[in-house]
Amino acid sequence: MAKSIKSGIDIDLGNQCSRTAYSWAKKSFSHRPEASGNPLITVDGVFSNVMDYQGVKVGISSDGIGTKIELAERTGIYNTLGFDLVAMTADDLAANGIEAVNLSNILDVDHLDHAIVDSLMQGLYEAVKIARITVTGGEIAELGNRIGGYGERMHFNWCSTATGLVPEGHELIDGSCIKPGQIVLSLASRGFRSNGFSLIRHVLEDAFGPKWHEKKYDADKTWGEALLTPSRIYSPLVTDLIRSGIPLYGIAHITGGGIAENFERVLKTTRCGADILSPFRSHDIMNSVQKMGNVPERMAYRLWNMGNGMLLVTDEKFLSEINNLSEKYDYPVCKAGIITDEPVIRLQSLGCEPQILQYPLN
Repeated sequence: MAKSIKSGIDIDLGNQCSRTAYSWAKKSFSHRPEASGNPLITVDGVFSNVMDYQGVKVGISSDGIGTKIELAERTGIYNTLGFDLVAMTADDLAANGIEAVNLSNILDVDHLDHAIVDSLMQGLYEAVKIARITVTGGEIAELGNRIGGYGERMHFNWCSTATGLVPEGHELIDGSCIKPGQIVLSLASRGFRSNGFSLIRHVLEDAFGPKWHEKKYDADKTWGEALLTPSRIYSPLVTDLIRSGIPLYGIAHITGGGIAENFERVLKTTRCGADILSPFRSHDIMNSVQKMGNVPERMAYRLWNMGNGMLLVTDEKFLSEINNLSEKYDYPVCKAGIITDEPVIRLQSLGCEPQILQYPLN
C-alpha cells in the first residue's frame, strides 16, 4: 500500500492549547459583579458557553471556516462559505439547546476585492435566512501581507461569533439527563463541513499535483467544486424539536475530533457510554480521499464527520415525531445507536475499512 499522508495538523496539541486558553478565560468569570453569589457562567464549556445574566441565559460561540477558504480561492466560488461560517457557531449553540439569534463576523483580508466581499456576504445572508439569525455586526480589516492564500485575488480569513437564548420554558441541554436505554439519532451531513481540509489538500496534491482542484471528480464537478459542498445548518431543526416538546437529553455537533471525541463531551457528566453501530455511511468523496491518502479508519473518523453531522439523544417513542419534522427540513435522520451503562463508545466505522472502533471515556 502507498505510504499514508499526514495531515500537518497535531490534533492533540490543538486540544492542549484550547484547554490552556480556556483555563485563562475561566479565570475571568469572576470579574463581573453578578458572579458573587450567583454564578455568571452556568455551563463550564461544552460546545458553547452560557452566561446567566440576571436570570436570562445567553449562549455564546465563536469559530471560523479554516482552510476550506482555499477551495473558494481555487475555484472562484465564494457564496457557499457563509453556510460553513453559520453552521460552525449556530450548531455549537444548538448542541446545548440554545437558539442562535444573532451573529457578528470579522473578515481579515490582504487587500479588498468588492466582488468577492459581495459574494461572501450574499452567501452569509442566505445562510442566516435558513438559520433564522440576524447579522448584527462585523468588521473588515485590511492586513496586507499578514494574510496569504492561493492565487492573486483577495486572500482572507473569516470568523464569527453567534449568540443565542435558551427557548422560553426550556433548560440547557448538557447531557446530565442521559440514561442507559435512550437512543442515539444521527443527522446526515452533506460533506466535509469545515474540518480536516489540511489533510484533504495534502492527499489531493500528492495524487493530482498543484492544480488538483481542476481535476474532474465526476461528470458534473471538479474536485474543487465537490469539496466546496456547503455545511448543512442543523440549528433550526434542533430548536423546533425542542419547542415541539420532544426531549433531547444530549446533542453532539460533529466537527474536529469526529464522532467519538465530540460525543464524549456529551457523555462526560453521567459516565454512560454508547454503542453507535448503525450510523450513516461515509460519503463517496470521503472514501475516495481516504483511499488515495491511505488514511487509517481511526484517523478518518477523528478528522472528518464521515457522513454524520450531529447526534441527538432521546427516547425511542419520539422517533416517529422526529422523523416527521426532519422530513419537513429534508434532513435525513437515522437511529444510529443506544446509550449503555459501560463508559466506552463503540463506533461502527463505515469508511474504506469498516470495523468497530472503541473509545474508553477519559
